Amino acid sequence: MPQYTDNQSNTPTPPPHRPWHSLAVTELFEYLQSRRQGLTQTEAANRLAQYGPNVLPQKKPVTLVEIVLRQFMSPLIYVLLFAAVIALILSEYVDAGFIAVVLLFNAAMGAYQEWRAETNANALQQMIRIRVRLRRDNADEEAEAETLVPGDVVLLESGNKVPADIRLVKSTQLNVEEALLTGESLPVAKGSQPLDPTELAIGDRANMVFAGTTVLTGRAMGVVVATGMHTEIGRIAASLQYLEPTKAPLVERMEAFTQKISVITLITCLFIGVVGYWQGMSLTQVLFLAVAVAVSAIPEGLPIAMTVALSIGTRRMAKRNVIIRKLTAVEGLGSCTFIATDKTGTLTVDGQTVRQVSLPDARTLTVTGEGYNGIGQILDSAGRPAPVQDGLGELLEAVTVCNESRLEHRPDGWHYQGDAVDVALMALPYKAGLSPGDLLQSVERVHQIPFESERKYAAVYYRRSGTLRIAVKGALETILPALHADHADLLVARHDALAANGFRVLVVAGGPVDSINEAALPPLQFLGLLALIDPLRPEAKAAVQTCQEAGVTVAMVTGDHPATALYIARELGLAEHKEQLITGAELAEAARQDSFTDFVETVNSRRVFARVSPQQKQQIVETLQESGHFVAVTGDGVNDAPALKTAHIGIAMGYGTDVAKETASMIITDNNFASIVAGIEEGRNTYSNLRKIIYLAISTGAAEIMLVALALIFSQPIPFLPVQLLWLNLVTNGIQDVALAFEAGEPGPMQQPPRKPSEGVFNPLMIRQNLLAGGVMTLLTFGLWYHLLNNLGRSEFEARNIILLLMVLLQNFHVFNCRSETRSAFQIPLRNNSVLVLGVLALQALHIGVMHIPFMQQLLKIAPVSLNDWAKLVPTAAIILIVMELFKWWQRRAAEPIN
Repeated sequence: MPQYTDNQSNTPTPPPHRPWHSLAVTELFEYLQSRRQGLTQTEAANRLAQYGPNVLPQKKPVTLVEIVLRQFMSPLIYVLLFAAVIALILSEYVDAGFIAVVLLFNAAMGAYQEWRAETNANALQQMIRIRVRLRRDNADEEAEAETLVPGDVVLLESGNKVPADIRLVKSTQLNVEEALLTGESLPVAKGSQPLDPTELAIGDRANMVFAGTTVLTGRAMGVVVATGMHTEIGRIAASLQYLEPTKAPLVERMEAFTQKISVITLITCLFIGVVGYWQGMSLTQVLFLAVAVAVSAIPEGLPIAMTVALSIGTRRMAKRNVIIRKLTAVEGLGSCTFIATDKTGTLTVDGQTVRQVSLPDARTLTVTGEGYNGIGQILDSAGRPAPVQDGLGELLEAVTVCNESRLEHRPDGWHYQGDAVDVALMALPYKAGLSPGDLLQSVERVHQIPFESERKYAAVYYRRSGTLRIAVKGALETILPALHADHADLLVARHDALAANGFRVLVVAGGPVDSINEAALPPLQFLGLLALIDPLRPEAKAAVQTCQEAGVTVAMVTGDHPATALYIARELGLAEHKEQLITGAELAEAARQDSFTDFVETVNSRRVFARVSPQQKQQIVETLQESGHFVAVTGDGVNDAPALKTAHIGIAMGYGTDVAKETASMIITDNNFASIVAGIEEGRNTYSNLRKIIYLAISTGAAEIMLVALALIFSQPIPFLPVQLLWLNLVTNGIQDVALAFEAGEPGPMQQPPRKPSEGVFNPLMIRQNLLAGGVMTLLTFGLWYHLLNNLGRSEFEARNIILLLMVLLQNFHVFNCRSETRSAFQIPLRNNSVLVLGVLALQALHIGVMHIPFMQQLLKIAPVSLNDWAKLVPTAAIILIVMELFKWWQRRAAEPIN
């Protein structure tokens, strides 16, 4: 069928410059070579062979082996592997074994965490695999959606998942939930009339339904125009296949950190090796020395400690409704400088609510409460409950009678059924202190005119006290001609003012009638205007304010109507004026006309993006990243998946599609923006703990390197053997590294600005404190080492044994410095980290214990130290705590403003 086939994609295309939604029904059937009676089985089989099944490519599940191998893909791990290989070459099997144990243990921990979070199901495929009613050979049948082909005639009804992209040819009261593709908070009424031939946004194609969306009410017949990868959902799936995920902030920082460590280690090994060679060492001794230096420089215990810290952060976030799918994402929220958040269900309750009632006498009543329940009140301008006698009672009767929903309170809570708007209207009598059941019992419904998109109103004829009456609700333009309105202009102005503020406005009318007339509305009495909106979550405004105080910019990116988006943004404090809003159409125009610099400025200056497409949401994220932001994106629909994958941190909502959850790096289980703020706080706490771990590991490693260098410079023996260095780095220091991961958060993390994206782990403070701490430990250990060998005449074995214990004690004291980079160790309660206190006592006991175990004595080349020597070493080691306390005091004093 070459007349409607694109040879490149092998998929049906509409006539040139004529999108599917612009075709008349007769043109549609003619162009697709189909008919109302459906395709024949032979035609369907031929097209299935030509276009393929209506499925999306199934993602290959991630295997356990792949997850385990992923744990070794880190520059720090590469350095450790290199050190292990060198140790094997030199037959230092104990050293190599130590490193191997570290690598395997770290891989096991990381793999376990990620395996728990991985899902094996292909969510996109599950959305397509559904049963469908279709017409072939002029007979209705049920088949697998996989067998659908372009030209098939499909029958839809309420509750159905739409199996393909379909152009409607007939519809009755059809309302479709399209939020997963458009972000639109309200169901979309659908019809079958041709639309404007220009390209329309998905949400504006009112005569088409799309794969993966859901039919809420009504029935329809339509013709399939796209299947599989050529549907709107399929195009998104295709974009995800070729989209490389953005690295998490922690990954970027740790890669830069590891590269620096690797370069420093290499240069140090070469320098010390050259010095040793010129001092007469043999090549084997030089290599042995290089291994000792490499072991000193590489923080072998760091990978395990970091994995533990991220795992603890994962558990803490889970308690605050944030589920982490990948460990490296734990810290990500704490690093973000910009949050591009969805609106519906994240900032709002995802439930239509009547917010205002405008009565015929121009009084405006305020309605409190959120969501599909009867909790709340109808208040007058003075904040008092409005009396139902003064016009309000007639309106409440009308919205209760002209209503197809149910809303009732049971012992286990509120239960509802029906159209979202009808449920929102049924909540009004409850809020006025009335019972909808009592209202309905006092009347007799006679005839119903259901809502249709072409009609734009619904009506019910009923009898009250023997009088035939009508209740009508709908759009102003269809009801206004029937109203007894002496002030039509004022009514229109009130309606337009509410609509301009983002409300969905319904007109309610009614009154006595002489007879039933379905063809036209009788003369009506205006009863009121109802302003509905999906209201803010109660905690959303405070959460946004907290983000702003923490230096994190928040913008709303939604497919919803611009007026609605701006109203919500104003309530949140995200935007103050219309200039801070931009629509998808305006964004596309700016992308075409503006220079790149101007376009970046346009995106950065807006706080509300409305009616944007999935590609534009992704474009917004990329532009923000180009501006230097670490970007977090929230989303719940298939339309959000490209942006979720592009962002540094993708955040899916728990109620959202599996596609969004699978693409994102974390999931908010309660769909609440406030939980994102909690995640930012925990992310900052986790990163703070990672810095503490790095501080301890690097400062002690720096001390060990400088100790080796001083020994060479002063022609002294090397103070530590490689196996002893591994014991220090992996066991004694390693236990403390892990214990630091349990540190409680420091006060005020959300009062601090986010770290600059360009700032690495080694900022000026980290450099200063590492150099000072490393230098103090070096001077103390080398001074004692030199004194023991040259002044007291101790043997190398005895001196090395004492020096090893001194370094363990220095680590014991120094870990308390590392609990905070700014606060005094004496100000931090020990109860904030009982694991650390127990760990310090345990590792000191462990080291003393191994000095008495023959096997460990032989392995580590150590022996017991007298109680007298131990007592002298303790105050010596405490010097590190005193020096760093003075450093923190000086830092705090330097940071104080000068009066």
